[in-house]
Amino acid sequence: MSPNSSHGAPATATAATTERPHTHEMVVVHRVFRRESALLPRLVRAVPDGDRTRAARVAAALRDYILGLHHHHHAEDELIWPLLRARAARDEGLVARMTEQHEAIDRTLATVTEWTPLWERSGDRIPGEELALALDAHRVALLEHLDEEERSVLPLVAEHLTVPEWELVGRRGLEGLPKNKRMLALGAILEEATPEESAFFLAKVPSIGRLLWQAVGRRQYAAHCRTMRAPLDGE
Repeated sequence: MSPNSSHGAPATATAATTERPHTHEMVVVHRVFRRESALLPRLVRAVPDGDRTRAARVAAALRDYILGLHHHHHAEDELIWPLLRARAARDEGLVARMTEQHEAIDRTLATVTEWTPLWERSGDRIPGEELALALDAHRVALLEHLDEEERSVLPLVAEHLTVPEWELVGRRGLEGLPKNKRMLALGAILEEATPEESAFFLAKVPSIGRLLWQAVGRRQYAAHCRTMRAPLDGE
């Protein structure tokens, strides 16, 4: 999407409509990144020294997390920040800070990405601890960003973006995920959702997707969680 246009409407003018974006859905999505960023360093540290099979499984989950976060942030970079720069000029400093925070998070993930294959190949505790420390640092940068985005940016989104523009952000983030990962992504969102939040997200899923979730997705996600988190049960 061009930074200067959105669905045929000038980006310099806020669309006049009484219907506003339902920005709370991003808070629910953020819960996934908050939860997983806390779990991942614990999962790394729980791998027995030299257990390459378990290390590979955790490394795969880590790559899924990075992929999901990348697509989430890329959608914001492409579809939210340009519109806010055009329509909320007085808040340019806030938008610039969001971009800077994305870059800082990317730098933490570069360190994570550097240590992951070294640990995965050996399962050794020393590179594992370096990876866990990199994940700890990543979480600090991530939480700072999520907190400010929820506190200061989502109100601007509700004021300055149209409903179609906002919904495109969610679709674009989902489109970047491999189809075989989408049931797990849905499960991750629904895990801590209230009944009302769950109903909202499921209503956005095509009917065939809802059937798949009920038939196999729920069990698939539950089995995934049991397998991944079992080593943490004794903590």
